[in-house]
Amino acid sequence: MKKEQADGECERLREETVLLRKLIAGLTPPLETLLKRRGFRIYRKEPAEDLLVPESRHVDSYYETMKRYSFRLFLRDAIKHQDGFTHKGVTRYATAEVTREYIDYLLKVGLIEEFPGGFRLKKRPVKSFGETLEWFVAEVLKREFGMETIWGVRFRGRKVGGDYDLLSKLDSGLLYMEVKSSPPRQVYAPEISAFWSRTEDLCPDMAVFFMDTHLRMKDKLVVMFEEELGRRFEVPPEVRRLKAELFSIEDRVFIINSKPSIEGNIETLLSYYLRRRCL
Repeated sequence: MKKEQADGECERLREETVLLRKLIAGLTPPLETLLKRRGFRIYRKEPAEDLLVPESRHVDSYYETMKRYSFRLFLRDAIKHQDGFTHKGVTRYATAEVTREYIDYLLKVGLIEEFPGGFRLKKRPVKSFGETLEWFVAEVLKREFGMETIWGVRFRGRKVGGDYDLLSKLDSGLLYMEVKSSPPRQVYAPEISAFWSRTEDLCPDMAVFFMDTHLRMKDKLVVMFEEELGRRFEVPPEVRRLKAELFSIEDRVFIINSKPSIEGNIETLLSYYLRRRCL
């Protein structure tokens, strides 16, 4: 089979899979019901205070641009220097030409404005890139995989506090994902412990610790997970590499980064998890 035919067949199968998931979603309980069955009632979700997303007519192009790792890194820098930055000040992760392209795009969609000396965010203050990244990953699950998804979720009356960054309906099951925008060196043991505690409390069918980085996960993050498992279990389960920088714990909890792409790595996990259920 020629490459063009193979690519076309893969795309057709992908579209059919998304359609099938939408049909299944209509025949299974909504996400809020799956949470209610576990004793979880949503108190707050999808806060917009720090969300950096353009008006609706630009959302599709913004979503596609957000798939580029260099653009996401650029956005972090723009937020870090939100009160004023120049081309040079945010040219760390892309060429000057690409950085100018990104600045022009943000001007076009109305997220930044010119002012004497450079550019600044129109919406200020924005605490971090975190909420925008959660929104984007939720959009990936909705758009690419037809999964009902909410982000930035908080519950009342639970022993384990904090936000559940992303919750999604996995056919008739539940997926929980922790979404980190910082590099591995800025993640610490208490965050791993909190993720594991929330996973134990919620008892999702699948839990994912995701970091938006192209750096290695094995050197620090996997080590911290192994240490946390050693504290929690008399016989700790193994942290096993699936491929590249994707790791599995008992085929239910996963650790992943964003290389080569967020949507590609999520597809690998979903395919692996759903195929394992058939064995």
